[in-house]
Amino acid sequence: MSYNPFLDLGFPPEGATALHIRSQLAATLEYHIERKGWSQTETARALKVPQPTVSKIVNGNIEKLSIEFLIKLMVRAGLPVSISGGRSVRGRRAASHSAAAA
Repeated sequence: MSYNPFLDLGFPPEGATALHIRSQLAATLEYHIERKGWSQTETARALKVPQPTVSKIVNGNIEKLSIEFLIKLMVRAGLPVSISGGRSVRGRRAASHSAAAA
């Protein structure tokens, strides 16, 4: 069993990685919405998106929402975003990029 359930389900690594990132972003947004106690209408107003888009996020229908779009929503919500990648080399990441939005 891996850290990525999509790999465990048999998706190719590149697709599994994208699905995993997309689902993590959406889950973080959904948790934020719940924590704020926002309705879908309030969330749509705060994130500057149509209410049906919020409905897709909270109901898990995110297959047509891009990772880039979900990152933009995270930034609009004031949530931190961090991305890293690459191989570990002597205790460090060989290629690492990090972006944080506060």
